[in-house]
Amino acid sequence: MNTEVLISELNFKAIRSSGPGGQHVNKTASKVEVSFDLENSQALSESEKERLQNKISAKISSEGIITLQCGETRSQHRNKTIVIERLLKLLQENLKIAKPRKKTKPSKGAIERRLKSKKEQAFKKSNRKPPKME
Repeated sequence: MNTEVLISELNFKAIRSSGPGGQHVNKTASKVEVSFDLENSQALSESEKERLQNKISAKISSEGIITLQCGETRSQHRNKTIVIERLLKLLQENLKIAKPRKKTKPSKGAIERRLKSKKEQAFKKSNRKPPKME
């Protein structure tokens, strides 16, 4: 993944934000929406595109566009940097290939300790019962 090329391919759109801010909110477009065209991107290889489409298909539109928004701060520039960081983090985390899990067996000592504690617990419980009358 080439981050410089990826950032140059992003489309930004400023929107009026909701939330606190008084009249300032009604006058300024501080919320930032970023769109990234996954299918036509030059920054990602074909295998990376396939991996992303499989992992984050819920976040990708039918046209193959990933859209994220940020309106946390009153500054448009700060919102822009936050949304870029989020997008890069989303892509990087979903491009990682998970290591296959190696199956392991418990050690002999661990098995013995488990069985010993089970026997102790069973003995405790059996001592709590009233004696059998015959």
